[in-house]
Amino acid sequence: MASATPPGGLDVGDVQTIQRRRRMDRDHPNYKWVALSNTTLGMLIVTINSSIVLISLPAIFRGIDLNPLSASNVSYLLWMMMGFLLASAVLVVMFGRLGDMFGRVRIYNLGFVVFAISAIATSLDPFIHGGGAIWLIAWRVIQGVGGAMLMANSAAILTDAFPANQRGMALGINQVAAIAGSFLGLLIGGVLSEWDWKAVFWVSVPFSVIGTVWSYRSLQDFGQRSSGSLDLPGTVTFAVGLTALLTGITYGIQPYGGSNTGWTNPWVLGAIAGGILLLIAFCVIESTVAQPMFNLSLFRNPAFSLANLAGLMASVGRGGMQFMLIIWLQGIWLPLHGFSYESTPLWAGIYMLPTTIGFLAAGPISGFLSDKFGVRPFAVGGLVIVAASFVGLILIPVDFNYWLFAALIFVNGVGSGVFASPNTAAVMSSAPAAQRGAASGMRGTLFNGGSALSIGLFFSLMIVGLSSTLPGALSSGLRGQGVSPQLADQLSNTPPVGSLFAAFLGYNPIKEMLAPTGALNQPGVHGDVLTGQEFFPRLISGPFHSGLVVVFLAAAAMMLIGAVASWFAGNGEAVDEQAELAEAVREGILSETDSTTGGVGTDEGVGDDRVGAANR
Repeated sequence: MASATPPGGLDVGDVQTIQRRRRMDRDHPNYKWVALSNTTLGMLIVTINSSIVLISLPAIFRGIDLNPLSASNVSYLLWMMMGFLLASAVLVVMFGRLGDMFGRVRIYNLGFVVFAISAIATSLDPFIHGGGAIWLIAWRVIQGVGGAMLMANSAAILTDAFPANQRGMALGINQVAAIAGSFLGLLIGGVLSEWDWKAVFWVSVPFSVIGTVWSYRSLQDFGQRSSGSLDLPGTVTFAVGLTALLTGITYGIQPYGGSNTGWTNPWVLGAIAGGILLLIAFCVIESTVAQPMFNLSLFRNPAFSLANLAGLMASVGRGGMQFMLIIWLQGIWLPLHGFSYESTPLWAGIYMLPTTIGFLAAGPISGFLSDKFGVRPFAVGGLVIVAASFVGLILIPVDFNYWLFAALIFVNGVGSGVFASPNTAAVMSSAPAAQRGAASGMRGTLFNGGSALSIGLFFSLMIVGLSSTLPGALSSGLRGQGVSPQLADQLSNTPPVGSLFAAFLGYNPIKEMLAPTGALNQPGVHGDVLTGQEFFPRLISGPFHSGLVVVFLAAAAMMLIGAVASWFAGNGEAVDEQAELAEAVREGILSETDSTTGGVGTDEGVGDDRVGAANR
């Protein structure tokens, strides 16, 4: 009998084992860590790009020679902030569904390609003025499409790759990277915009190219696939409805008629009402079609629905906090402490570092501990900590001691980090294996939608708080420095959003208001005082605190709502695997053969000890 041992002393089994382990397949001992590192890179660059523009807007608008405070250019400002978030929020569910149908890795890899191409195009803006703004907005929207592909499938890829006893840790690290990216984007944007405004977009190019090559070479599809076609009516009603709703809320910031906000604008009200009606139509469609984009029956699981509610509350509160702290630092605290308005974007990013440090310190630890002790105490406790930090920020003076401020935002970051990992694990573990792409997509929609919603919501709340006190303070302050009563009264009726945008963009609001009138050169007017570092910050401190109380109390209330939802969501126990497969067969998602073999890929770590052992 011929020997099966090839030259070199290795038998056929040894050779096959070596070949298999050289391939990055499911049995490779390092595959799950490769999946974790690649998807974490993907989430990190997506969320860095979601916030990097916020703090870089002054340099970007100077670079394309466009005055963002001009009434005709406000829409450019809003869409520069909103385009990326809106595209990713609207499309992430659709790409989650496509991932369930055609392979999560396939859609994820394509997302890296789209992101890389748009990053290159954005960094090569050939125009100035309005054309330059439109170029940036258009490619940022396309970049948001790539970001939606990445966000929709990263958590599902990890859920497929990791066993249940390590899933919380893996999802936690991935979610920590996602949220930390939104904080890091502020610091990176502030630093790079000081060097060159295009560097804000250059920074994504090498990482997105590396991520593209790496994901195509390393990632494999192991998850279950659900057969069928894309639900076009549901996709269209959801995309158009959410776009209309978020656009209406965003434009509610702008003044309309004699009002300081646009909430009485018929177009705003029409967009919001139309968006709500289309989303209702979406729910009706999804409950009746044979193969919905998103299976609404998932919401019958209290753990899934309540964990998503908690995630939405956290996302809205976190986005609102970022905007308010940037305005607080750039418009008031930094000028009072000798920083020029032009340099405040950089320093605002630096002074907000304690939030990022707290988040990065707590997030991975929380993910590890929640695997051992359950997600409930961490999800609940994290949001209670965040709510307490919001109350603490209300109690300190506007011209605060920095170390007290740093301690409070560090605590806020710790609370967010404690919450993030368990919440993600609760959402994903409570979703059936064949629906995890859609579940991940919905979680991504709420993540990005909450950030986009916070822009309109918290700006509007701040304007409500400012409207009753800022006009009187501005009028008396201008008169005290020699400005005529008529001009002082006229300028005091300027909508507060103008002052907020000016401070947000690193401009001196008083200088921007008075320069066109020529009042700074008139006798008796103390122009040096009016345009100095301290006049506007001291003038707005009292009114700003009134608005801050409204904003942060609302944020604290949202965190407590999220904490209650997390408590009743429990530990996000995984669904019964056998019952899930039987239901999938009844609904035609899987065949009888697939149900006995686990489908294209079994639910790794949930009811499948063999796969769990292989992954360990």
